[in-house]
Amino acid sequence: MPFDSYQNIGTVLTEFQITATEDNFIRETEIAIADYFRADLEFSLRELVVDNSEAAICENIIYPILKEIYKSYKEDFVLWSHQLLSYNENLLGIPDYILAKRNTLGKFVFDKPYLVAVEAKKDNFTGGWGQCLAEMVAMQKINQEPERTIFGIVSNGKYWEFGQLRQDFFTKNITIYTVAQLTSLFAAINYLFAQCKLERNRAEA
Repeated sequence: MPFDSYQNIGTVLTEFQITATEDNFIRETEIAIADYFRADLEFSLRELVVDNSEAAICENIIYPILKEIYKSYKEDFVLWSHQLLSYNENLLGIPDYILAKRNTLGKFVFDKPYLVAVEAKKDNFTGGWGQCLAEMVAMQKINQEPERTIFGIVSNGKYWEFGQLRQDFFTKNITIYTVAQLTSLFAAINYLFAQCKLERNRAEA
């Protein structure tokens, strides 16, 4: 069934027999924030209506932040927007954003996914995490490497939550990050991207 049919984490845990816990696994990894980006984001938050729709939140806050950090990893990954993800009829849909390995044939070939980002529609983080974890399970199965860690993000633009899935064990980060603390938020997301690169390197070793 579609990913958004999973309304909460518990549904996914039960169906796929995953154990969950909460812990602070994020290790903030500093990354410079360009002045132009900081100014542009502040302009958007101040002058634009950025939270009147799901599309507005994604276009004005979530995607620009992900893309800015992605620039440091463009040689290793492709940041996909609304790309079909399908493992079987029970795990399929179109995630908001996916960080996937850059294929040697070029950016147009979808390769192994390592991170997914989901917008918390109508600030519903419970439903957002149900959808996100289902997408993480699909990515794990597509990769056929359960020992590799898959990462997930759920955000409403203002608040950002993080999780990781390794084998049949899911960990949700306790600390919640906010766009108001941009330096820490960037460092947290950068940590996830860096971990994705480590996982990709381990897979190819």
